Amino acid sequence: MKKRGVFTSLFAALAAASITFCGITSYAQGRTFVVRGNVHRFANAGNDRGRAAPAFRMEHMTMLFKSTDGQQAELNALLKQQQDPRSPNYHQWLSPEGFANRFGLGQDDVNKVIVWLKAQGFTVEEAARSRGSVTFSGSALQVETAFRTSIHEYGVDGKIYYANATDPSVPAALANIVLGFRSLNNFRLKPKVLKRIIDADAAPQFTSPISGNNYLSPNDFATIYDLSSLYAMGLDGSGQTIAVVGQTDIQLSDIEAFRSASGLPANDPQVILVSGMSDPGVSEADLVEADLDLEWSGGIAPKAQILYVNSGDALVSLQYAIDQNLAPVVSISYGDCEQNFSAGERASLLALAQQANAQGITILGSSGDSGAADCDFSRAAIATHGLAVDLPASLPYVTGIGGSEFHEVTASWSSTNNASNGSALGYIPEIVWNDAGGGSLAAGGGGRSIYFSKPSWQTGSGVPNDSARDVPDLSLNASANHDGYLICSAGSCVNGYRSPSGNLTVVGGTSAGAPSFAAVVALINQRAGSRQGDINPVLYALAASAPAAFHDITSGDNQVPCRMGTVDCTTGSIGYSAGPGYDLATGLGSVDVSVMVASWPVKKRRGQITSQ
Repeated sequence: MKKRGVFTSLFAALAAASITFCGITSYAQGRTFVVRGNVHRFANAGNDRGRAAPAFRMEHMTMLFKSTDGQQAELNALLKQQQDPRSPNYHQWLSPEGFANRFGLGQDDVNKVIVWLKAQGFTVEEAARSRGSVTFSGSALQVETAFRTSIHEYGVDGKIYYANATDPSVPAALANIVLGFRSLNNFRLKPKVLKRIIDADAAPQFTSPISGNNYLSPNDFATIYDLSSLYAMGLDGSGQTIAVVGQTDIQLSDIEAFRSASGLPANDPQVILVSGMSDPGVSEADLVEADLDLEWSGGIAPKAQILYVNSGDALVSLQYAIDQNLAPVVSISYGDCEQNFSAGERASLLALAQQANAQGITILGSSGDSGAADCDFSRAAIATHGLAVDLPASLPYVTGIGGSEFHEVTASWSSTNNASNGSALGYIPEIVWNDAGGGSLAAGGGGRSIYFSKPSWQTGSGVPNDSARDVPDLSLNASANHDGYLICSAGSCVNGYRSPSGNLTVVGGTSAGAPSFAAVVALINQRAGSRQGDINPVLYALAASAPAAFHDITSGDNQVPCRMGTVDCTTGSIGYSAGPGYDLATGLGSVDVSVMVASWPVKKRRGQITSQ
């Protein structure tokens, strides 16, 4: 189905609205349409610090286009067919241009929107290959004039942000095609990483069980989650590509030091700056996240090409990775609670994730680090905002990765390290990750979406009959305390993993699981010889047909302390307990990667599906 001719007589319609294309940048006398649901939650009177300077430059704003009802119905049907082995569309992925021809705005109409934006004084940077959006830059005054809103500064948590104070408006001629806007504000998503510095004296051997603590190298992960036999078979990521999205510059020397300390071959990530974006520079708040994501995706799939897609906004990086079709696997370790996204932002992310799946892209997202109270910061002492889950992990088209914690048994670890700095002896039983208490809400994110309904594939033992999208889907180790992931960041590794003073940099959080499982998906792709798209239908089917591919986590909970009388707080804590089968604390559990890869259905030829 081709995009409808929304603007059969667009120029006439705009002219009727008193808009010309001769440099006039206002449509004050014309008919307009308010695009509802495009004001950020924090852009409110209580946070308002006044109007932004008229000359303030706003970069990489995006006008997003919506589909017709017919197009959306066709896309929904296609996404199901692409995961149905009985369908001729099974694993028949679209290119961005193929997606555009079926679900995008007509090219002539896109061109006319571009002409209008330029007439308002904006610099148009690019039209998406999917013809689902146009990206542009300009001043705050130009935004205010063109879209009949005002740009204000807002103070939140000691920082100053900018955002539109009211919903933007567009000419009435655009009413049927504008879904919403992105980057009219700079409220960015939060990294889901927790960092610790381990003093040298307290940990003379980073794999020794002093105070019950150990620290993970990629070799340990491979032993615990059963990847070693795959490596022996040559399933190591060769020929595969993983895109990691971020919002800071990195130092390649850190990634090189990590690979050397981990006994991995040299394999630098390729850094891609989003077209039209200024270099964001190094952000200390984001650097640890970027290093973790790059080092551990490459550590688990050591021969894969890792692309680091960089901009000043992780969501801009995500959109670019998908629209440019950069990789069949995309990892995003950034998120925020669902309630902090406007309706327009949720709709645009849903459309983007659907496009990704239609192109055969698998998205892995972290489920959050504040237990079942995702709107509260993990560093908060007590929850006050009620139950919440993290987005984009809660999107039905994203695989949400939660958190577990190792529960050692006798002889879980060797007292010495091997040549690859590993010492784990085998699988270590897991409980729910929960380090909450003592001034922290650190625990694995999970719960029920308040916006997205139950996907048809989310069924099985333990799955709640709640009509809601439940997260997480899977869980992997996430405790920075027991047992954290070793990384190299900001020059911290000069002697193996150690700093000049002998300290170690150790991290945790569900952001460790997303890039690690992204690497597992790359191994699945390598074995299958093709992309997998949305893997959630396969995961839930495998939980029933190949339960040995999962480690069912039945102990622990992600409950965190809450203030009595606040939202959802009636007993002093909120959250969910683990149990047999699926649960809202750890999803389907963790994985035995070798069994999962061996059990994964592989398309041999049309009409023939096998797991062998």
